Amino acid sequence: MWNDRKWTILGQDPAVLQAIWANVVSWLVSTLYPSLLPRLLPPSDYEIVTKTIATTEEITRCISIGRPGGLEQLRLVSLQPNIVTKGYNVVDGSPFIRDDQLPEDCVVVDNHAFSVNYADCCIRWGLYESAKQYVGWPIVPGFDVAGQVTQTSGRFNKGDRVFGCSLFGAYSTRIAIPAQQLRKIPESMSFAQAASLPAVSLTALYALHLAGHYPSSGLKRKNTAILIHSAAGGVGSMAVQMAKQLGLHPIVGVVGQTHKIEAALALGCHYVIDKSQQDLWTEARRVSESGYSAILDPNGVSTLLDSYNHLCPTGRLVVYGFHSNLPLGRDMLSPWQWIQMGRKMNNMPKFDPMDLVVSSKSVLGFNLSFFADETDLVSSLFNQVCEWLENGALRCPRVVEMEIERIGEAHQLIMSGQSIGKIVVTTREEEPDEI
Repeated sequence: MWNDRKWTILGQDPAVLQAIWANVVSWLVSTLYPSLLPRLLPPSDYEIVTKTIATTEEITRCISIGRPGGLEQLRLVSLQPNIVTKGYNVVDGSPFIRDDQLPEDCVVVDNHAFSVNYADCCIRWGLYESAKQYVGWPIVPGFDVAGQVTQTSGRFNKGDRVFGCSLFGAYSTRIAIPAQQLRKIPESMSFAQAASLPAVSLTALYALHLAGHYPSSGLKRKNTAILIHSAAGGVGSMAVQMAKQLGLHPIVGVVGQTHKIEAALALGCHYVIDKSQQDLWTEARRVSESGYSAILDPNGVSTLLDSYNHLCPTGRLVVYGFHSNLPLGRDMLSPWQWIQMGRKMNNMPKFDPMDLVVSSKSVLGFNLSFFADETDLVSSLFNQVCEWLENGALRCPRVVEMEIERIGEAHQLIMSGQSIGKIVVTTREEEPDEI
């Protein structure tokens, strides 16, 4: 239909051109006139602009990004009284709403902790598709929340400790979120630990679902070998543990630094390949000569084609990220880095449908931030995650905690590629009896 037509300028998505322009401006100002960076920070309509405010209990603090750019865009702002953040599936795409105008199915959570994902950096650069489609600018990034209910819809009581996923808006001290996207935090778990789990665990479990290993169909496959890239990272650490619960063997984890080997083995990998010291695909063939029933790959151009080539017949390549397409360790994107990203996009592998049929292989991809209408599916996945947590079959990733005032450092750490497990930002200190 005509209304479904996607407009382009010189063959490019206008939102991408805006992102390129805004990031290059940030880079130029940062390089030549750093004192002018504050002028690149658009204020929010709901931001407090005077020092006369109500009691601090009514004020939401959040990280607001006004336009694509570098770390300078991560602004810690105070919102007007009774304004809270929210995901795009609550009422409309705006990142803010009054706490007395919520839909009946929503609760307000006093958010104690949220996690930092690499996707948040892509949002800041203006490169995250669902953020562009459903929110725009300004945006409050973040998916994972963990805190206490302050306004309830009936499913939870006031004061309940809950955790879950929001479709953006989690970088906040108070957030409105549909109750079905939340679960009670296990008693033994801290807010920071709980905030480390939802997005990565749901992503890992859905990836294993697409790989054909969850839930079990009753059809036995001769080859149950699985290779998991970034096995010591957030999603990878969850996928390794879940693969162990599902009885897959061998579980082969890939890491990029030697110091991550021990962490991957502790999670349940039978073999770990350190690609900084070993030839990745030579080792992968040595461990499973007949190939792999599933390969979980968030890397993008650097490994996708080789991952596909190392599947066994009936094997499935599951794609949920493109980390190697992006500049690691860069908070500002220079013109040269945009050129490099364009070259990598042009080198992305193309999969021949005839080859898919002849080789009996599959390529599948997903992004959970588009699953706003798949409430039953996501709830089912979340229930399974909670069941594994309760019986001790699944444990939290290693957590690095930072205060909300250090959000820029948190982005730098995750962009460095050196982090293990999850980076969690806390908004307040926890009481000892809450842990």
